[in-house]
Amino acid sequence: MEEALERIGTSFDERVTWRELAGFAFRNLCDAAAVELAGHGGRNERVAAAGATDLLDGLPAEIPAEIPAEIPAEIAPEARAPDEGHPAQARTGRGSGGSPHLVSVPLIGRGEPYGRLLAVREQAHGGFSDHETATLRFAARLACVHIGHARRLAATERIALDLQRALVAEPGRPHPNLEVASRYLPLGSRSLVGGDWFETVRLHFGRTLLVVGDVMGHGLEAAVDMNAYRTLLREVASTDLAPHRVLRQLDALSAADGDRRPATCLIVRVDPARGTAVYASAGHLPPAVFAAADGRGRLLEVPVGPPLGTGVGGYDAVALPFTEDQTVLLYTDGLVERRGEDIDTSLARLAALRMAAGAGVSDVVDAACRGLDARHAEDDVAVLAARLRPRPPHP
Repeated sequence: MEEALERIGTSFDERVTWRELAGFAFRNLCDAAAVELAGHGGRNERVAAAGATDLLDGLPAEIPAEIPAEIPAEIAPEARAPDEGHPAQARTGRGSGGSPHLVSVPLIGRGEPYGRLLAVREQAHGGFSDHETATLRFAARLACVHIGHARRLAATERIALDLQRALVAEPGRPHPNLEVASRYLPLGSRSLVGGDWFETVRLHFGRTLLVVGDVMGHGLEAAVDMNAYRTLLREVASTDLAPHRVLRQLDALSAADGDRRPATCLIVRVDPARGTAVYASAGHLPPAVFAAADGRGRLLEVPVGPPLGTGVGGYDAVALPFTEDQTVLLYTDGLVERRGEDIDTSLARLAALRMAAGAGVSDVVDAACRGLDARHAEDDVAVLAARLRPRPPHP
C-alpha cells in the first residue's frame, strides 16, 4: 500500500495514472494486469496493460456469475469484497485446461463507474488471497481518487479557457476606416489560462480605441479579473477621455477593489482623419510598427506608467503619426519573453521581423506569431494589429 501511494497518481494525465495502476498490480500481485474503461455501446477499451499480456487475451467482457463459454473450465468464486456496492470478483479456473486465476476490481470515482482493473495469475501460482484482493481494491480506489482530481481540474481549465475565448475572441467593432486582426493563444493544452485580453472601442468622429492588457497570474481568477478590467475600460472609454486619463480612471477604480490583481495595459487612440495615434501605457511592453512597403519593423517609444490596480497613477501619453502604409502591432509579453533572456533581446527579435511587402493586417499577425514561435511560448499570447483602411480616391 505504501508503494501504491508513492507510485500511483504522479501525473494529472489519466493514461499515465491507469498505466501506473496496472504496473503496480503486475509488480506486486499478479502475472498480468489491465485497466479497461467502459466505452460506447457497452464495449470496454483497454487503456493500460502490464506483464504477460497474452494471459489477458480472450477475457470476457465481464466476469459473470455463470461459467463463460470461452473459458473451458470449471470456475468457482474465490473472494468477494464490496467497493461502493460493487464487489471485486475473483474466479479460479480448475481443470485440465489450466485456466488462469482472474480478479476484476471495479473502478469507481464519486459514484461514477470508470471501468475495471483486471489481475491475472498463471494457474500454477495459485489464487488471490483476501489480503491481496484488498490491496488491489486499495490501489484501484487510489487511482480513481487521482482520476477524479484530474477530471475536476480539467473541467476548471475548460471553464476558464471557454471564458477567456468568449471574452477575447470577439472584441468590439472598430470604425470602418480601420482594419483590425487579432489572435489569442493560450499556454499549452492543459495549463490554466491567464488574463491576456484585447479590445477595440468606437469613439466619436471616426476614432477607435485599441487596447491590449494582461492581468498578472493564471487561472479562473485571472480570467475573472480580466473581465472586470475589460468592463471598466468600456465604461470609462465611453466618456471619450484621452488614453492616459483612461488609464488613470482604470487605476483608481481597480485600486479601490483590494481583491483585484494588478494588470498591465496599453491604449492607442487612432484618429484616421488626422493620421495620428495617441499612445499610453500602464507597465506594458511597447507597440511595434511595420511598414507596408518594405515590411521593416520598429518599436515605438511610449511613456510607461505603473501597472493598473496599484493606485499610484502617473500616466502620460504621446501622439505619433499613423499613416496608411503602417501596421501597428499590440501584444502581451508571452509573444516575446523567453525564460533566461533579457527583455531588450526579446524586443529586438520582434523589431527584426520582416513582413512580406504588401502584407495584410492578418498576415502581419500570422507572421509575428510564426516568427516568434508563439505556439510554443512560455505564457499566454494576445496580439492585436490595426491599419488605416485606404480612402477611396476623390472623383
